[in-house]
Amino acid sequence: MFDTTADLAAVRVRYDRATAHLDAPLAVVDLDAFEANADDLVRRAAGKPIRVASKSVRCRALLERVLAKDGFSGVMSYTLAESLWLARSGVPDVLLAYPSADRAAYAELAADPKLAASVTVMVDDVAQLALIDGARDGGTEEIRVCLELDTSLRLLGGRVRVGARRSPLHSPADLAELARAVHRRPGFRLVGLMAYEGHIAGVGDAVPGSALRSRAVRLMQATARRELAARRAAAVRAVRAVAPDLEFVNGGGTGSVQHTAAEAAVTEIAAGSGLYVPRLFDHYRSFTGRPAALFAMPVVRRPGVGVVTVLGGGYPASGVAGRDRLPQPFLPQGLRYDPQEGPGEVQTPLLGQPADDLLIGDKVWFRHAKSGELCERFDRLHLIRGGSVEETVPTYRGEGQTFL
Repeated sequence: MFDTTADLAAVRVRYDRATAHLDAPLAVVDLDAFEANADDLVRRAAGKPIRVASKSVRCRALLERVLAKDGFSGVMSYTLAESLWLARSGVPDVLLAYPSADRAAYAELAADPKLAASVTVMVDDVAQLALIDGARDGGTEEIRVCLELDTSLRLLGGRVRVGARRSPLHSPADLAELARAVHRRPGFRLVGLMAYEGHIAGVGDAVPGSALRSRAVRLMQATARRELAARRAAAVRAVRAVAPDLEFVNGGGTGSVQHTAAEAAVTEIAAGSGLYVPRLFDHYRSFTGRPAALFAMPVVRRPGVGVVTVLGGGYPASGVAGRDRLPQPFLPQGLRYDPQEGPGEVQTPLLGQPADDLLIGDKVWFRHAKSGELCERFDRLHLIRGGSVEETVPTYRGEGQTFL
């Protein structure tokens, strides 16, 4: 990140200068930081290709930019409609990371040879296969299928679970059984296996002021990595016994890239948040990213000493509600929320000594708690290089695409 207060002050001057001709609210991506973060992901992946998680980017121009870099290959999408849109836009390899019930999109997929060759869908239940067949509407294209392994750590005979509730397929035997069901069913081809370890990749292990919690997280993650590495390898062997031509085994996430890449059973790594580096990815021992995506809100009121009010700013992130899901007032350094109000939909009071130096119309820079969710609030991103805007590009929303 940044080493000193002077570094942060210089960054603020640079962003203010680059966007002086633009009125806030606005969102930017610092290309120097974005590209440095991409290079760090490639370094940590140690030669294994990185599949970009589009949910964490939500901007076609930036997806294309990162896919043009050595070390990146393919997109991991989050809805079937988005998958088809990306494939029609020229992305040749799209893995849908979540099961879908979009019957109209399945009908389109099954009817179009190009789309069917480019898009792989996620399945963890035979009922999903039945839904796809029922949605074909005469389409006869073979559907590429990926199975998802549940990565959660289960302790005390399963009474304690650590990790997201995703796939019901936890054991190698579970995966093999569904693999056989796919193999027996005409119109489907099993091509991949995915295992996303969010409790390892998405939980910081070095949170300031939380030494005991951070130590507990590190212990949990070390235990989970060992357990998952063995179980994932066994699952891959079980699935390959049914589908020897399995094309890929996907694993990882921004916070666990180097650990997952070290597993022989894994052929590619998924990552996305490590490009923008939102505030939830600040506190990891294994890597340090540079904040690349920010948004600015204008000062519209000065209610009193030590307080200013900015327009809007109430953009909470998904997940369990808490302070860590709120945007972070970032620049100028030292601003904080009023605990009685917090960030609001139409206005946000900010407290702190820096408020007295802010004038009406000045910009306050924020970081979102999560990565691509910021793009649901803005229709364009201003790409900053050095001290100027190099290009302005549409987000998904700016292209009229709101997939969720």
